[in-house]
Amino acid sequence: MSSDDTTPDSPDTPWGGEEARCFFELTPDRILDAVEEAGVRTTGRVLQLASMENRVYQVEIELDEEPKSASDAFRVVKFYRPGRWSREQILEEHRFLEELVEDEVPVVAPQQIEGIGTLGEAAGLGIWWTLFPRVGGRAPDEMDNDQLAQLGRLVARLHQTGVASDAPSRLRLDIETYGYGNLDSLLDADALPASVTERYQALVEQICEMSAPWFEQVDYQRIHGDCHAGNVLWNDAGPFLVDFDDMVRGPCVQDLWLLVPGYDAEALVRRESLLEGYEQLRDFDRADLRLIEPLRGLRLVHFSAWIAKRYEDPAFVRAFPDFGSERYWFEETSALQEVLARVQDSAWG
Repeated sequence: MSSDDTTPDSPDTPWGGEEARCFFELTPDRILDAVEEAGVRTTGRVLQLASMENRVYQVEIELDEEPKSASDAFRVVKFYRPGRWSREQILEEHRFLEELVEDEVPVVAPQQIEGIGTLGEAAGLGIWWTLFPRVGGRAPDEMDNDQLAQLGRLVARLHQTGVASDAPSRLRLDIETYGYGNLDSLLDADALPASVTERYQALVEQICEMSAPWFEQVDYQRIHGDCHAGNVLWNDAGPFLVDFDDMVRGPCVQDLWLLVPGYDAEALVRRESLLEGYEQLRDFDRADLRLIEPLRGLRLVHFSAWIAKRYEDPAFVRAFPDFGSERYWFEETSALQEVLARVQDSAWG
């Protein structure tokens, strides 16, 4: 791929496309070169970590003295998918993380590198990379009410920092971008079979139309954006948040419902524990809870559009073998029908 094909400063879409083929050129030598460029001596040992969107590696480093913990002997280097985020968008993510650290909110922030800052570029590949410390933690199988309240307080602190500044280059989580925009992308790509296209489109449009007034009344600010339980780790100090790659400007309720995504009676009790913890530190408008179902619908559409845009990547073909089949789209359409029913219930009182 020539340098004229793309530059890391000019993504063609918010999800990336053809440019990501240069991921195949990320050899161990190139990975280690990036870490060495950061002034970190390596032992040559590289382990790829699980990541669909980006390429993330754990690299062992040489130390002059015995590490204080097992994590100190490693760094994590993240290579951002080309064509997805611009340099400024990535730096806005980094600035948010740095502000959170300054406010003593437990997150994992990128390292500052002399002469580079927090964002390097892999020579000849047009791929931005970032170096993180390795932080140990675990994901509990189930959180009790006390843990949910503790997590609610953590999210409140996250949002308190998030509202203090802006990230004008990041995407806005609204019905235009995540609803109509993703729907148009799926239709333009002919991703849906003819048997479900009309029904799927009608469901998405109904959800967007009915919930549009609610989105107009909500406040937008910097949020995590993908704050599900898998992006929360726990150690002896408590919970901390990871993976701000999907950071957006959106309603705060997005970071709350994803932590307790169910809608049955048990989920409502668990969500209440989360909210009670949140409200100990920050006000929350309970009217915004009506956004949960449209946000659930937007996430469904966004997820399908994300896969469709990535389906030339062999990793996505392996991970989603049923994508594009009538069965896949029937299940997605059925899920959207359930979302619409709950949106209608909220709209009617």
